[in-house]
Amino acid sequence: MSSEDTPEQGPERTPGPAAGGTPSVPEPPRADTPKAPATPPAPEMPAPAPQEPSGPQQTGRQRLAAGLWPPRVTRAQLIVALLLFVLGLGLAIQVRSTSDNSALRGARQEDLVRILDELDSRTKRLEDEKQRLEGQRTELETSSNQAAEARKQTLEKERQLGVLAGTVAAQGPGITLTITDSKKAVEADKLLDTIQELRAAGAEAIQVNDVRVVANTYFSDADGGIEVDGRKVTAPYVFKVIGKPQDLEPALNIPGGVVQTLEKEQATATVVRSGKIVVDALRPAKRPDYARSSSR
Repeated sequence: MSSEDTPEQGPERTPGPAAGGTPSVPEPPRADTPKAPATPPAPEMPAPAPQEPSGPQQTGRQRLAAGLWPPRVTRAQLIVALLLFVLGLGLAIQVRSTSDNSALRGARQEDLVRILDELDSRTKRLEDEKQRLEGQRTELETSSNQAAEARKQTLEKERQLGVLAGTVAAQGPGITLTITDSKKAVEADKLLDTIQELRAAGAEAIQVNDVRVVANTYFSDADGGIEVDGRKVTAPYVFKVIGKPQDLEPALNIPGGVVQTLEKEQATATVVRSGKIVVDALRPAKRPDYARSSSR
């Protein structure tokens, strides 16, 4: 076929959109986005060195003292502290009173009966003394010869005061108390407690070894023994006591009394009743320098 028969070709046409469709826009060529380079890790910074305190470092006690002083006390805290103080004081008093009565709480029934008998005897003795004094007053008021009766009672009173003052000898029923102290553990205060217990039981005359015990008698410790009114006495200590034996002996044997106290000191106390005790140690009669009788 010749070239004249070939139809003339025009410029190339892009096919249009289909009828009724949206014209398509040619997509631009996609360029590959370059990736950002990786950031290198930051170098580690060295930790800051601890700063040294500018002043001296405080100890634990100093910090505690600084926290406690000056005190920061409120009114409520003061009230609570006061209540606790009162409560503690009451408990202390209660414990002390309980401990003082512990000897009687643990005593046997026969010991309690003996103590009650002793109290009854003391009461009866005081009642008898009261009746005797009232009888003397009645005799003075009703006697026809009041001067003679007054002299009689004065002489009787003088003899009684002589016995108490230790200026005259005395005899009568009583007990003999012997304290043996082989360990030399008995001190002066134990003998003084014995004298006080005997006086409370109604002792009228007391003699320790060869020393008469009177109102102003004192006891003191000495080398190898005990001094009574400045005179040295040594064990065994012998007490001659005039009084009612039924009152004197139980007073020494009560629970927690003289005998038990001496036994704790490893000493031995022996009590013997007697129908006749002679107290013949005498004290010189001293005239008072300033005191005078006020009777007219």
